[in-house]
Amino acid sequence: MQQPQKALPACKPPGALARATSVMTHALATTATPPVTAPERALDAESAVEQLYAAQWRSLVRLSVLLVRDPGTAEEVVQDAFVAMHGRWHKLRDPDKALAYLRQAVVNRSRSVLRHRKVVDRHIAAEKREGTPTAPPADQAALDHERRELVLDALGALPRRQREVLALRYYVDLTEAQIAETLGISRGAVKSHASRGADSLRRHLGEVLEDQS
Repeated sequence: MQQPQKALPACKPPGALARATSVMTHALATTATPPVTAPERALDAESAVEQLYAAQWRSLVRLSVLLVRDPGTAEEVVQDAFVAMHGRWHKLRDPDKALAYLRQAVVNRSRSVLRHRKVVDRHIAAEKREGTPTAPPADQAALDHERRELVLDALGALPRRQREVLALRYYVDLTEAQIAETLGISRGAVKSHASRGADSLRRHLGEVLEDQS
């Protein structure tokens, strides 16, 4: 006698199951990673800029002082660079290079300040030449200040590129590669400008110190 066949349980084809699983996985992944909102981007920019400000403010001001020769103006230059970077944070392709961007911005803004002040600087220099010579320094602090001014004068007399390379190398302590990236020049050019600038400083400062001795 023939046995009746048992009914097989209903099931979906394997292909349909795989497609359903794929769709569900995609939906879960989309739900788990919501898009970053504008307020969240602003918060990230605020936090990142605050950290850079706390860590790099003095170093960047010192760099600008060497270029513009005025602490107040240097602080304004650095402040403007931070404000500009904050406003363009969402456009930075690589936030890890924010410090390099800041250095470049400080150098460029310092150049603009120097171009704008060129006529005024000439007028001030003329007044200094016509003024009454000051008395010899009375103490070591005054002597140190005078020597520092001599170094800044000698640095300011160098061609722009040599001055920028020496400032970044010896006062900000950047490597040749970092200087090349900041100024947009080759490492070979960095070496050349550094060597020529250092030779000029040695000659100029040697002559000045000999005249004062």
